[in-house]
Amino acid sequence: MASEISARKSLLWLVAVGFFMQTLDATIINTALPAMAASLGESPLRMQSVVVAYSLTMAMLIPASGWIADRFGTRRIFFSAIVLFVLGSVACALSQSLGQLVASRVVQGLGGALLLPVGRLSLLRTVPRSEFLQAMSFVAIPGLIGPLLGPTLGGWLVQYASWHWIFLINVPVGLLGCIATLRFMPDLRGAVQQRFDAAGYAMLALGMVTISLALDGVAELGLRQVSVFVLLVFGFASLTAYWLRAAREPAPLFSPLLFKVPTLSIGLLGNLFSRLGSSCMPFLVPLLLQVSMGYSPVQAGLMMLPIALAGMAMKRFTTPLITHFGYRRVLVVNTALVGVAMATFAFAAPGQPLVVHLLQLLFFGAVNSLQFTAMNTVTLRDLDGSMASSGNSLLSMVQMLAMSLGVAAASSVLGGYTGMFGTQASVDTLHAFQATFATMGLITLASAMIFWHLPPQARAVQPAQPEVSGQG
Repeated sequence: MASEISARKSLLWLVAVGFFMQTLDATIINTALPAMAASLGESPLRMQSVVVAYSLTMAMLIPASGWIADRFGTRRIFFSAIVLFVLGSVACALSQSLGQLVASRVVQGLGGALLLPVGRLSLLRTVPRSEFLQAMSFVAIPGLIGPLLGPTLGGWLVQYASWHWIFLINVPVGLLGCIATLRFMPDLRGAVQQRFDAAGYAMLALGMVTISLALDGVAELGLRQVSVFVLLVFGFASLTAYWLRAAREPAPLFSPLLFKVPTLSIGLLGNLFSRLGSSCMPFLVPLLLQVSMGYSPVQAGLMMLPIALAGMAMKRFTTPLITHFGYRRVLVVNTALVGVAMATFAFAAPGQPLVVHLLQLLFFGAVNSLQFTAMNTVTLRDLDGSMASSGNSLLSMVQMLAMSLGVAAASSVLGGYTGMFGTQASVDTLHAFQATFATMGLITLASAMIFWHLPPQARAVQPAQPEVSGQG
């Protein structure tokens, strides 16, 4: 019995470290983008594909992660995920062009996409249900520490070493993770091997990639309007074809029956559209501070700390607020506050008192944290056991897709305003950033009414569930 408890604790630590690697890498890169751009001969305003490639790859692979783990075993897949993540990290550090860096980020994303879902699956099958919430709460802690440490560590490495080290630090951690996986990760497989819906998966992946490329193409690839329109048509047609096919398929990746649960369908739509605005902030804020306001990489990284600290502090107030006011009222009001918090950055300018920027960041961090926790819990709260796994995977995919589309959309908007205001003077770039923050804030504000359709009686009746993807 003692050895079983010890093995379970070791597994918890292993999954937590894997989660930490994934969340750290998702945030450490943001403060390094201007230095990467200078090294690769690119404009810092056109580096969004480095962020988009990682999150989009994760969104694509998440739907297949459960089937892959059931088919090949949790130990083999978790080990392979760490190896892919480390190889992708080394390839990123060795990249000599933006194209090579983006391709390397795809490899890194393939590994990162499997770390949390496979680790969570291993816990689901080894930890007693009575202890599962406590176990997932423990694993969720690195999801909060990663964003807290990432921007500052990234800025420090860029300023005092080079941007290459933000990827190379993954190598020793990954090697230790490989050793620990072989020792502590159980080799679990699905009891019943279901046929993988390859055609449905291809339709989903094609839809996500083409829509993301269309948005990214406006900002970076220089695609003409006709090309962007064609990509968007292909993307939405592929997603429509998937759902039409899923209605007839006996075992689809995601069953349309999921959307008969009102809280899930509203929660997914709210996640997609509200994150479309707010997920661009970790990308835009460090760029604004370094490109238009003269901050060093370390200073820009430190300025991201208030967002993470306020987010962690807000966690303790989330459940009482939802219990008292209900999900609908909290999410409608709070989504509007997130949009307002984003729009306040339209007034950011050099020479303003530091305390003004700190208050902006603290305010955004607090309401954004409440937003993510409330959206995640309301989306999954009414799923029964037969739909819990599928609904959780769908939510994780939507979250990563929204992050990818949010950065791509913000970059497109920034590119449009840059063309309008010009880049001859630093004040022109500042005006482009200000207009972009106002626009993305309005997009988030508009998404508030999606949550008005939640049932008014829905309230938190138990402690809030841990974040399912670590991005909140």
